[in-house]
Amino acid sequence: MTRLRCAILDDYLNLSLAVADWSRVEDRVDVTVFREPFASPDATASALKDFEIICAMRERTPFPRTMFERLPKLKLLITSGMRNNSIDLAAAKDRGVTVCGTHWPRDPTAPLTMGLILELTRNIGRESARMHAGEFWQKHVGIEIEGKTLGVVGLGKLGAKVAGLAKAFGMNVIAWSPNLTAERCKEVGVTYATKEDLFSTADIITIHVVLSDRSRGLVGAADLARMKPTGFIVNTARGPIIDEMALLETLMARKIAGAAVDVFSVEPLPVDHPFRKLDNLVLTPHLGYATQETFVAHYNQMVEGIDGWFKGEPVRRLT
Repeated sequence: MTRLRCAILDDYLNLSLAVADWSRVEDRVDVTVFREPFASPDATASALKDFEIICAMRERTPFPRTMFERLPKLKLLITSGMRNNSIDLAAAKDRGVTVCGTHWPRDPTAPLTMGLILELTRNIGRESARMHAGEFWQKHVGIEIEGKTLGVVGLGKLGAKVAGLAKAFGMNVIAWSPNLTAERCKEVGVTYATKEDLFSTADIITIHVVLSDRSRGLVGAADLARMKPTGFIVNTARGPIIDEMALLETLMARKIAGAAVDVFSVEPLPVDHPFRKLDNLVLTPHLGYATQETFVAHYNQMVEGIDGWFKGEPVRRLT
């Protein structure tokens, strides 16, 4: 049997080979791991043109139609998750490329969201850094979240989970999204609000909608301007959902108390990005899904997907 070449992309943490049993397919596949992101579409096409199998991590490497056209040998593309907006599924189908996904064992983004809220309000990381630096004692005065109002933008599975955690902390929860209904809010046990009311009354706002053409720029300058000067906003969804320039200007002018951002329009976040210079912005490098359990699940399911494809039985097929 002719051995095929498999590329594992964007394995920033160098975990893929350690957390999954690749011996299941090593008799048929030669695996190459790419740890760093490609600098451009040209670099992507050049590096991957001889691979028949590609394992992609989230939306880190886009696969538009033009990329499929430049990868003539590609037969199987497996993405982490069952939805990846950076893959043109119609183009894959036209090129005869099988696309499969992986299931999430659970979504760890909700606890991270609460962690970011606690960092914004209690300054845990900042005070820890000061202690390690030999500073005298505490500098920041915390804010209690019990009794405060959390505004949830998007009340799907993840937004509902965050709402439940927030209520356990004693927060009042209101919610809005373009398609949200009062009935759904009642089902989750939160209060429906208009977009305008949510941004003007919530003490903390958290984003949990899927990125699409409709949600790109969903939170703009006018929405941020409605926020309380003591308010915070958290984004663990996707960077482009909030107008990043509007958020930058709002934070630089200190029109709100602060923000926490785990996702960005360009990832990894450039080292010279102005976000990195703001002291009222908590930054994390897309930690929402990055847990040991998540990577174990995704990479093992990728092995399973490759094995199934070889047997003519693709699993979790998207095309």
